[in-house]
Amino acid sequence: MKLLINGEELEFRENSTIEDILHKLEIRSKVMATAVNMEIVKEKDWKSFSPKDGDKIEFLQFVGGG
Repeated sequence: MKLLINGEELEFRENSTIEDILHKLEIRSKVMATAVNMEIVKEKDWKSFSPKDGDKIEFLQFVGGG
């Protein structure tokens, strides 16, 4: 399935969960929040939530600054 992740179209196997995608992209430890089609997906649901083909996903990181 094709997903638009942070503006980039990427391909993943069907039924991949948010957790699977984060691990494949090697960014699990950096992501603090996830939105699928502008709807927040809570971290407790990342292991069970499977996006659909064509979904738009935003992985958000919090960055400190000064």
